[in-house]
Amino acid sequence: MNLSAPFVARPVATTLLAIGLTLAGAVAFTQLPVSPLPQVDFPVISVTAQLPGADPETMASTVATPLERQLGRIAGVNEITSSSSLGSSRITLQFDLSRNINDAATEVQSAINAARSQLPTGMPNNPTYRKVNPADAPIMVMTLTSDTMSRGQMYDAASTIVAQKLSQVRGVGQVTVGGSSLPAVRVELNPAALNAYGIALGEVRAALASTNANRPKGLVEDGEKVWWIYANDQAREAAEYLPLVLSYRNGAAVRLQDVAEVVDSVQDIRNAGEANGRPAVLIIIYREPNANILETVQRIRDLKPFLQASIPAAADLGEAMERTSTIRGSLAEVEKTLLIAVVLVILVVFVFLRRVRATLIPAAAVPVSIVATFGFMYLAGFSLNNLSLMALIVATGFVVDDAIVVLENATRHIEAGMEPMAAALLSAREVGFTVLSMSVSLIAVFIPILFMGDIVGRFFREFAVTLSVAILVSLLVSLTLTPMMCARLLRRHAQREQGVFFRTSEQVFDTVRAGYARTLGWALRHPLIVILILGATVALNVTLYYEIPKGFFPQQDTGRMVGFIRADQATSFQAMQAKMSQFVGMVRADPAIENVTAVTGGGFGARNSGFMFVSLKPLAERPSAGAVVARLRPQLAKIAG
Repeated sequence: MNLSAPFVARPVATTLLAIGLTLAGAVAFTQLPVSPLPQVDFPVISVTAQLPGADPETMASTVATPLERQLGRIAGVNEITSSSSLGSSRITLQFDLSRNINDAATEVQSAINAARSQLPTGMPNNPTYRKVNPADAPIMVMTLTSDTMSRGQMYDAASTIVAQKLSQVRGVGQVTVGGSSLPAVRVELNPAALNAYGIALGEVRAALASTNANRPKGLVEDGEKVWWIYANDQAREAAEYLPLVLSYRNGAAVRLQDVAEVVDSVQDIRNAGEANGRPAVLIIIYREPNANILETVQRIRDLKPFLQASIPAAADLGEAMERTSTIRGSLAEVEKTLLIAVVLVILVVFVFLRRVRATLIPAAAVPVSIVATFGFMYLAGFSLNNLSLMALIVATGFVVDDAIVVLENATRHIEAGMEPMAAALLSAREVGFTVLSMSVSLIAVFIPILFMGDIVGRFFREFAVTLSVAILVSLLVSLTLTPMMCARLLRRHAQREQGVFFRTSEQVFDTVRAGYARTLGWALRHPLIVILILGATVALNVTLYYEIPKGFFPQQDTGRMVGFIRADQATSFQAMQAKMSQFVGMVRADPAIENVTAVTGGGFGARNSGFMFVSLKPLAERPSAGAVVARLRPQLAKIAG
């Protein structure tokens, strides 16, 4: 039975089949998400609890410990880590990779409910949890700066306007605003003045609460008309609180301005952001799973003029960091390598076959196999990343093998005197099983990768499946399209028809063949020496295996750096902010640095910690990122000391 016979006999249908697979793959290529690495969702859940004013020891003993007891009973938890700071505790749970994150979240909520009775009664809110992916880095960091607006005003515009609009952009999964907090009025009481007037703190609190009451004012009715009263008695600025009457002493009113200093401020004063030395609010944007980073960032940039027009004119919306330039450059290099590999494979085939018509057969088989694979990648939910494209580069050398086997066997029969149609059918019948066994054996090599567990297996599974699918598509092409093209394109050539290139290359091949025969004869005559060379080679490989540095992924210069700073628990926010300003100034002074964005304290960490986003200049204008870090490290150590 010849499986290729129907396809050889129906060239139009076979051609349409190949075109259909290619077009489907080309369309899928435009729809595939783009990312630097395969999307791997780690089942990690973060639980946060707040108790304002509690010291870290109290948070650890009264809040974190009861939660850990209940959360530790959940099945499938690999690791529990917790950190407690002033008024806040954060517990991170890492589950088995096989656990469903949604099922785990349900059990986490049940554990929080079970621990609620053991938690302090003064907690303003129940502990909350959220699903996080520690491997997800922000795709973009935007900044809001102004020369006249306060941090609170900038935060208000960023959280109520910019963040809301960005969250609606397709592909954006989460938008976090930091570097300040919402505007608020802060009342700093004078204990000595309160004692002198005999006013308790509770009286001040009650007076402030009554001032902010927003109650219905009623209406005025006169005959057939009704006037509703919409007066607003809420105080929003510090000046409106100053004349507030707290009590009466000796017939005179005691006002808030007599016992306190009232200033316009923010809800959390221990939170400060800056961008290149200027006060700033940070807008950190994360993508949703399987979103195309390049398209998402482009949508955000297209929305930027609208956002700039929506915020106050005194505020400037800028870009501190984005990942698309490095991803775009990396994928462009990989795609260029893929094209070069395809061209080189076709050229090598031409050099050995020395016929243009014969070279067209593998020249068609390779692109069809590669492009059609994109369609299967789309159906499998894969993305265009360094590993999947690397699989296609590796597959370029494999997919051409099947076509060459069928082509060379058909060429052999034609040179023996057969007609091209009969030679193509006979060739497909003779080597069909061989081509099948070759493809299956190649796929079998990657089966262990498919069954690998843990993080490594998750990352390389996409590589193995993509490569296996490309080989299967090449098997299909070699049994359908290749025999049909052999029957239609190959011709019998007499020796006198061969050109100068054919005869010259034949002489070169004869010379190479003769040289190989001489070296092979020497090896057969000296088997002991060959075995010793083999043993030395194996020993050298084993030695080099232990000597070569090892790692999960090769080091890559992305032009982005992130710095974390943590001081002693006794360090105040003011001291930490001064230190951070020194760090930012020192980093900005380096000639390789383009942008520095920093946040101290706040919702991103404890009051005694901070972090920096650093963008480097283009690689052509600076040394490697490792050299920059090595140059900065001694200076950082001096400031830290």
